[in-house]
Amino acid sequence: MSPSVIAMILAGGAGPGLAVLTARRPASAVPFAGKYRVIDFPLSNCVNSDIYNVAVLTQYMPRPLNEHIRSGKPWDLDRATGGVRLLQPYQTRPGEGLWEKGSADALRFNLDVIEESGADLVLVLSGNHVYKMNYQPLLEFHLSRRADVTIAVRPVSPHQTSRFGMVTTDVDNRIIRFEEKPRRTRATLASMGIYVFNAATLVDWLRGPGAEANDLGGEVIPALVKAKRVYAYEFEGYWANVGAVPAFYEANMALLADIPALELNDRRWTIHTRSEQYPPVWFSEEARVRNNLLSDGARIEGQVIRSIIGPGVVIEAGAVVRDSIIMHDAIIHEGAVVDRAILDEDVVVGARAQVGVGENDRPNPVRPDILNTGITLVGQKSRIPEGAKLGRNVVVGVGVAEDDFAAFDGLEVPSGVNIAWPEF
Repeated sequence: MSPSVIAMILAGGAGPGLAVLTARRPASAVPFAGKYRVIDFPLSNCVNSDIYNVAVLTQYMPRPLNEHIRSGKPWDLDRATGGVRLLQPYQTRPGEGLWEKGSADALRFNLDVIEESGADLVLVLSGNHVYKMNYQPLLEFHLSRRADVTIAVRPVSPHQTSRFGMVTTDVDNRIIRFEEKPRRTRATLASMGIYVFNAATLVDWLRGPGAEANDLGGEVIPALVKAKRVYAYEFEGYWANVGAVPAFYEANMALLADIPALELNDRRWTIHTRSEQYPPVWFSEEARVRNNLLSDGARIEGQVIRSIIGPGVVIEAGAVVRDSIIMHDAIIHEGAVVDRAILDEDVVVGARAQVGVGENDRPNPVRPDILNTGITLVGQKSRIPEGAKLGRNVVVGVGVAEDDFAAFDGLEVPSGVNIAWPEF
């Protein structure tokens, strides 16, 4: 008899690496590839792997996730037994404000869910990763090694090691060393943030030796490597952590390759999502499009080049969108130019405005680590006034009105400037 599995998707982080894109939603709820949300990938991987008992752990602004997932029907997770559950944060004792403090703490708050499920194995996933993966070979590997914990890993180049938990293994793939985001290391295998735990191991550890630990990668896993049988399962397919602006942008743009590493048109491994009821894409006779992903409901009269266009987007005559990501229901008015930018949902760009202007790539002083590649961000429901010019690495906050640009001479916003976007 096969062991029973419960998947726990950690989807509650604020996602500061995505700047204004997560001002009103967690990173897992950010649109990706036009019609999808990031959370769609781990959810779809679960059902495609025949795992139908799934819990989504939320915390930061959970409403967008609740509205997107709802009963779980698009993923065939609206089930009387198992299915999907969204687990909201709560206080452990009234008045003390003891909220979840990290990934390990989030699991600790929900150990009762694991125990009540009766699952033998716990598959812990991140809601911020984009990939297609059959989890069954991972589970089989875990069982074949009689492991207490198995971590999915992938090779990375030496200059990337400071971004990941790095593992060193013996000849049998048992992990003998785990380093969390080391500056220098000889290890070449990086943790993907995908874990298989024996349920008893996870419950006992989080209530016992690891009762004070808050973080899986930084605290729990290094300790378990020393005390338990922890193995590495090497994954060879495409995988991207899209929790920072540059990675998010590049993962979207990579979908435009002639043969993309992440193939979305794969009927053997469908990525499911909750689709809105939009009409088909419409082009005017004057429209010019080249090398794009266009979603349902888009209306194109201008030029669109190497861009990701979300559902319901309108691009009027004479407008040009180039190397950009335009999310749901945005409107680009006539003669406007959007170049190397990410526009969130319901953004309106006024006629003849320019978003992403010039060669000045001055890093944004608030987050120079993530806003240094010339990408300009515009938050949800913001309005760019007619004739305005926004430079590179500019961030426009959520719900910014046209009047908020009056302080800029000639409506010209220099590169690296923020408008109504506070530091996270």
